[in-house]
Amino acid sequence: MKRREFLKRVAKSFFLLLSISIVPLISYLYPYRKKEKTFKYFPVTEEEELPERGLKRVDLFYERDGRRISSNVYLVQSSKGLIALSPVCTHLGCIVKWSDTKREFLCPCHGGRYDIEGRVVGGPPPAPLTRLPIEMREGIVYVGLKV
Repeated sequence: MKRREFLKRVAKSFFLLLSISIVPLISYLYPYRKKEKTFKYFPVTEEEELPERGLKRVDLFYERDGRRISSNVYLVQSSKGLIALSPVCTHLGCIVKWSDTKREFLCPCHGGRYDIEGRVVGGPPPAPLTRLPIEMREGIVYVGLKV
């Protein structure tokens, strides 16, 4: 191999490596900024239909990107007042169900258990169930979701 041919290969390799590494470098310096999600409030039930004690599962419907999406929310009347809990397990995102016999939220995936206020009682979940903001307007209960 001649010296000139060797230098050409070295230059091509250098520019190839430079072009491959420039994209991650640019994305590191100028990261993609996601649009910040804000809370949007959706009506879930009337104030008279709230439980005096215990909990009530309500269905919530909204539209996103032209699709109708349904979600469940648990409204809990606790000693601290009314709270809204997301049914999404904080371990791997499975949907928890309320067990009347055990008086706990149970995760069917890995055995996570939460009390009526969403605190972890047992299993692998690292955090309590997510509490959602609530507003009461004109006798209707609204629950906030990040959309």
